[in-house]
Parts: sequence; C-alpha cells; structure tokens
Amino acid sequence: MKPIQPAPAAQPVRVACRERYREVRAHSLALTATLSAEDQCVQSMPEASPTKWHLAHTTWFFETLLLQPHAPGYRPFDARFHYLFNSYYEALGPRHPRPQRGLLTRPSLDEVHAYRRHVDAAVEALLEIPDGADGSAIEEILTLGLHHEQQHQELIVTDIVHALWCNPLLPAYRPAPGPALRLAGAARPMRWLRCGGGVHEIGHAGPGFAFDNETPRHPSLLRPFEIADRLVSCGDYAHFIADGGYQRPELWLSDGWAVVRAQDWRAPAYWLAPEDPRLAHQGGHTSGWQVFGLHGVRPLAPEAPVAQLSFYEAAAYAEWAGARLPTEFEWEVAGAVAQGETDLQQMTGHVWQWTRSSYDPYPGFRPMPGVAAEYNGKFMVGQLVLRGGSVATPDGHLRPSYRNFFPPAARWQFSGLRLARDV
Repeated sequence: MKPIQPAPAAQPVRVACRERYREVRAHSLALTATLSAEDQCVQSMPEASPTKWHLAHTTWFFETLLLQPHAPGYRPFDARFHYLFNSYYEALGPRHPRPQRGLLTRPSLDEVHAYRRHVDAAVEALLEIPDGADGSAIEEILTLGLHHEQQHQELIVTDIVHALWCNPLLPAYRPAPGPALRLAGAARPMRWLRCGGGVHEIGHAGPGFAFDNETPRHPSLLRPFEIADRLVSCGDYAHFIADGGYQRPELWLSDGWAVVRAQDWRAPAYWLAPEDPRLAHQGGHTSGWQVFGLHGVRPLAPEAPVAQLSFYEAAAYAEWAGARLPTEFEWEVAGAVAQGETDLQQMTGHVWQWTRSSYDPYPGFRPMPGVAAEYNGKFMVGQLVLRGGSVATPDGHLRPSYRNFFPPAARWQFSGLRLARDV
C-alpha cells in the first residue's frame, strides 16, 4: 500500500499572488469605510459610477475573465450580474446602460459584499491548484485584474467626492486629513529646469506589469525644452482668475471657450467664492476662496497644487503664463532625469498633470489578446494624456510610463498642470 502523499505546497509565485490579491481587495473596502449604503448607491453624473457598482464591477472582472474560463466547476454567484456589471466589453454581450447605474438599488450593498466574498473564495481556491498548462495565463489575468481594481479604487474616491460636491451640505468624504490623501504644497517660487533634446526612448521597459497602451517602447525625437520644477499652485491659479482669466477669450482654445461660456466656469470645479450661497451651510464667516475636497470645505491653501482643472483650463493658464503644457514624451523624459534628484518636485502622487499629447497608440501598438483587447485601444480618440498620478492613486500603481487619459472638458479628477516652454 502506497503512503498518502501530502498535497503539493503552493508555489511561491502563487503565494505572492494570493497575498497581493487579498491586499488589493481589502483596500477597496477600506475606501468605503466612511460611506453609508445611501452614499454608495448614488450616481452624480453619467461619467461617474456609484461606489457599489465599482465594488461589483471589479468582482465581475475576476469572475468573468479569470474564474469562468480557468476555474473547474465554478458557478457564478448570480447569472444576472453578468449583464448588470459589464462596463464596456462589447464581445461579452449587452449590459446595463452606464448613465443608469445609479438606478441599481438592487442588488443591495450587502449582496454586493456577498458577491465579493464568493468570488474571493473561488480565486483563492484557484490559486491553490498546482500550475497546469494555463498557469501563466491565470497569473497574467490576475495581475491585470488587480491593476484594473486599483484604477477603480481611484474612481471610488473621485466619483464619491463629486457626488458629495453635488450635495448642498458639502459633506466630507473623510472628516480629518490623513497623510496618504493630503495635497502637499511647495511654497517656493517656480524655477525652470532645462532638458536636452535628441532621441529618447519612451514607454515601458524592463520587468513588471504595464498596460498595453504603455508599449511598445520606442524612440522619440525631442527638441530642447524647459520644464517647471513644481506644479502650478492654487495661489498661482488665483492670480490667473484675478487677472480675468475666465473672461479673456484670447487665452482659450475655441472649444474650451465655448465650454466656459456654456457652463459659466469661473474657477476650478470645487472652488467656492465667499459669496457662494452653499457656504451658508458650513457655519461661521468665510472670506476668500474656499476649496471643497476629500475633507470637506477648507480655506484655499495657496501653496497646494491646483486641482479639478480641465485640459482647457490648464492650456489657458499656460497661455496666460507665457508657457505651454509639456508633451507626454517631455514629461516622461524629465521624470527619468529627475529620478534620484531633488530639483524636480511633485512629479507623482499629487495631481494628474495634463499634457499636450493626444491619446494615441504608440508606433507598433498591439492590444492585449482576447477580451482584454477592449481595455485601452478603442478609446484612443478625442482624449488627452495625463501623467503623474494623484493623491487618490493607490500606492504601488504608478510607473514612469503610466498613461492616464480623459476628454478635455473633464475636471472631476484630481487633475492639475506643470508648465513647460521651448528653449
């Protein structure tokens, strides 16, 4: 009689995947700790999604792209969720309309949490199975799913802040500042740093994860340029407003000026003038600009990076300042030069920085295989690239080659600007 052989130990790579999976999934729930069930169901505009939907959609991603193709005998938590929580994957069939996600009062938040637990258990069970022919595919899809969830973690924050901004009471997402979500300031005067021209390699290189839109790495020819050593601050931007920046059409791109007129923009999205009637609900006397953010309404901090700007506003400010926005290639080259130096500040983790680059495929771009081919490539039209990450970007999610993208009028993200100019 043969002795019973112990089950093979989980491979180190699988153990690391499991721990990373637990960490990322737990962080999504931690971001909702201060939110009520009512908070998590609201959709403040078609471009945003309810918190509950984000929690369910990221779970749907693992269920649909990982478990159903690769987990033997997996049974979906609820077959109806395939329709409810698909985002934009045309190859996977019809889906609930994006502008109507706020109408999904059912399933309840408790059911969505149960959905997450069901899928989490199945993913962990899958990671206990010894590597087979599809072992590398499982790890690749799992890694993509985790980075996908981190993208939605940022959206959980920015979308709920917009929803709270739409509330007349202007409630805070988090009552008190925390070090991970504070816009750090740079009070010193702006300086210019010179970067040499020539051919530079752009895009992701080396080991580690990258989205398909960061590849392939390719040469780009740049002229010599100068880039500001810090971000444009709220104090800087207040001077632009005081100088009639929102009343001077010569500073604006034509489409931007049309939006300014149509939507009556007078300041960044979450700025409140002293006479704003919504400040009456805040109690006490206010003077000067007030800014709504992660921690509710606060007096404008002149040294903090300006945020909640559209591309149009960023470009208008650059024109007013006698400068321009950097291209995404200039930003990446400057960031590479800045590594290990102290001269170039606030490159990552403060606000996303608008660039003057349209969101286009790199030369030789090929989308990811399979259903994931719809992840990035089909959005490469009518959008602008942002670089650098923000206070809402999860730790460990950024790379120098990371490309974010939004349409030019979008300003509910933590988006600001850094200036550049020709030599």
